[in-house]
Amino acid sequence: MKLAIINGPNLNLLGKREPGIYGDASFESFFEQLRAKFPEVHFDYFQSNIEGELVGALQQYGFETDGIILNPAAYTHTSVAIGDAIASIKTPVVEVHISNVHAREEFRKLSHVSAKAAGSIIGLGLKGYELAVHYLLDAKK
Repeated sequence: MKLAIINGPNLNLLGKREPGIYGDASFESFFEQLRAKFPEVHFDYFQSNIEGELVGALQQYGFETDGIILNPAAYTHTSVAIGDAIASIKTPVVEVHISNVHAREEFRKLSHVSAKAAGSIIGLGLKGYELAVHYLLDAKK
């Protein structure tokens, strides 16, 4: 099975950025743990702070992989283009958010992604990515 993880803006700063909200582990170290936990999965990883690059990655991986785990970060609340990109591909997308966006600022309660995704995992920290992998593995059976 081939899965892509796509992370949006500021997630390159995990481990440094607001550790009280996002924890103190870098995504790269977590990614290595995830790869070790699921040796049967080939993972591709992409991160960008640029909206158009995220749309391009969705379009690319949306026809090359068995599933996408997407944390669009702040673009969740502003990007119609990312929602449209998800709607235009065949690959299932699981939306993941490290923090509980519903317990934060009011504007974070709007998602242009959730309705287009197969499902959403919100507020469970980095564990959400692992849960998304389990979902996509089970869905493929």
